[in-house]
Amino acid sequence: MVDVKSFGEKVIGSLEKVIVGKRQSVELVVIGLLCQGHVLIEDVPGVGKTMLARSLARSMDAVFNRIQFTPDMLPSDVTGVSIYNQQTNNFEFRPGPIVGQVILADEINRATPKTQAALLEAMEERQVTVDGVTHPLPKPFIVLATQNPIEYEGTFPLPEAQLDRFLLRLRLGYPSINDEIRIMGDQQIQHPIEALTPVVTAQEVLEAVEMVKQVYVSSAVKRYIVELGIRTRQSQDVYLGASPRGSLSLARAGQARAALQGRNHVLPDDIKALAVAVLAHRLIVSPAARLRDLSSGPHRAGNRLLHPGARRLVHRRNRKDELTMRAGRILVALMLAAGLIGVFVNGAPLYSRFLFLGILMLVVSSGVDALGGIGLEHGAKFA
Repeated sequence: MVDVKSFGEKVIGSLEKVIVGKRQSVELVVIGLLCQGHVLIEDVPGVGKTMLARSLARSMDAVFNRIQFTPDMLPSDVTGVSIYNQQTNNFEFRPGPIVGQVILADEINRATPKTQAALLEAMEERQVTVDGVTHPLPKPFIVLATQNPIEYEGTFPLPEAQLDRFLLRLRLGYPSINDEIRIMGDQQIQHPIEALTPVVTAQEVLEAVEMVKQVYVSSAVKRYIVELGIRTRQSQDVYLGASPRGSLSLARAGQARAALQGRNHVLPDDIKALAVAVLAHRLIVSPAARLRDLSSGPHRAGNRLLHPGARRLVHRRNRKDELTMRAGRILVALMLAAGLIGVFVNGAPLYSRFLFLGILMLVVSSGVDALGGIGLEHGAKFA
């Protein structure tokens, strides 16, 4: 029987010898491995996406294959082909690079949609079909796909059906100053990946996967997961919300996170920590939202929609803005009243100044009130 917590510590410790200062991202990859789900790594070049996949394969002594996607690649270049053998008078299957255990699909968005579709059966069914013959893939099986979010020239955006096949989407980001200095020192003589040795076996991975499935998920946590998914479907800023597959993925990821922390039950904190990574890439932002700050991508939209404190935060801000506008209205009313009384009763120039200032403040207050109303309206959509 495998202890998932010690299993995770060994794998994470091995990965951190190569990927420095990215504990959270490394944990997400291990969660994907324990869920037998696939991971989409979206980040700029040179931050360690490829090394993360290679390190994972070396840490578990798995068969590692890399697919460098290009626009001229064909589906058979991924799945494999049947070649006629003249000696045996039979067709022999020559497996493609997808037949492995840890697959790096590098720059997946550079392939044409036809080639991208060749991955769908492998990612979902764990098998490939060539010339009507189905070939099962080895276990464990995980695809780590990468794409560059900056350069889109000559690329083909992933279809929603394929994005939904990825359990998680993560970003590594740039290292800190101290971490980057450490990376330079570690790679001065030899790359740390060359010294990596397997810390777990493929059989231990499969046993850990089965142990994760036994982690208890209460009915309250299940309802919380479903309500998060429903919230994305009902938001006016989201054209297409998370599907039931997203809810299932979030529950399974929560089980893996709980097991990594040595618990046999899922807490709401597990769901909160994983909601954006699991659900954000499954959302399609509405055209109206693209005109506002949500157009910066599903990551930001996911944070606004799925952040557990968003409702309370927006409510507090709206309440504060509303009280500020009320105080401004009262001050304007007092200024107008003082000016009118002074002009009609005493006719003094001093009171006419009060009246002028009151009218000026009324105009300014109307503009601020209109802007505040727009802000309150946008905030209410997330509350």
